[in-house]
Amino acid sequence: MTFSERWVIEGEYLQDHLEGLGYRVLLEYADNDPEIQVEQIQAMVDAGVEFLIIAAVDNRSLGSVLAEAKDKGVTIIAYDRLILDTPDVDYYVSFDNYEVGVLQAKHIISRLGLEEDDDAGPFNVELFSGSLDDSNSEYFFLGGLDTLERYTYEGRINIVSQDTEQARTATQGWDGAVAEKRMTKLLEDHYGDEPLHAVLSPYDGISRGIVDALAEADYRPGSDDFPIITGQDAEAASVKDIRDETGQTQTVFKDTRSLADVAISMVTAIMDGDSPEVNDLGTYNNGFKFVPAFLLEPVSVDRSNWEEVLIDSGYLAEETVDEAEG
Repeated sequence: MTFSERWVIEGEYLQDHLEGLGYRVLLEYADNDPEIQVEQIQAMVDAGVEFLIIAAVDNRSLGSVLAEAKDKGVTIIAYDRLILDTPDVDYYVSFDNYEVGVLQAKHIISRLGLEEDDDAGPFNVELFSGSLDDSNSEYFFLGGLDTLERYTYEGRINIVSQDTEQARTATQGWDGAVAEKRMTKLLEDHYGDEPLHAVLSPYDGISRGIVDALAEADYRPGSDDFPIITGQDAEAASVKDIRDETGQTQTVFKDTRSLADVAISMVTAIMDGDSPEVNDLGTYNNGFKFVPAFLLEPVSVDRSNWEEVLIDSGYLAEETVDEAEG
């Protein structure tokens, strides 16, 4: 399974800033294992924590341990991934996950020239989505699918495989190797004589797996006929490909420093006896209730703006991009 570098960056940021405010922080990574995460949360509850900030590995696996936490008065903040099937989540902090998919689809539409030229097309596009045990995956996928819908109805985008359901496009564990295997099969089954023009991919690690499958099938990264490939999370290896035009062409940047700051502000507001700021009360239903949420706006990054958005803002160092390996 993949373990995104973003979680390390965010975990360290949260720890450093909360400790700077005088809080004691217990930080754990579950290595994409839901059972390990439950054990880690249980240990934190037993240790007497007052807040849990949780990026769920499996968003349906935490009900029992969170019920115990709530009985002990713990405030529970779902971080980036909504926790489902429990009444015990107090707040949700994330980005506008539907908009992530919209931005990815808009990149494909723009690169294919579909808005500028009513006669452009038809183009062949394939869809990938994330892990089914992550509720964000559905929002990413629907945002992309809904945005492409007009062009599929017009016949200007063809999804040759006809894989348009999330279950058929899912990538368990967000694993690039799983995506590579599916892309290889799609090419074998549908693209012997057909060109592939674009791939809607939800995450950089998945995107790099797709690039590997395409390269193995003799598509040449950087050539004019290499497919357009989207992504998310601005991982250094993918940013390098975007910069150098050697594979992936776009990523969606979610400034996780801002996301962490929102979570920190919720903790400090509650400790000060105030109510945390939220800006969405009716979108994220976790099966028990609409969870009060604060949503941030994502940013589309491609070769035209990667340096301004990622380097100038201090999110990535240029040396990190130079030295990145996929």
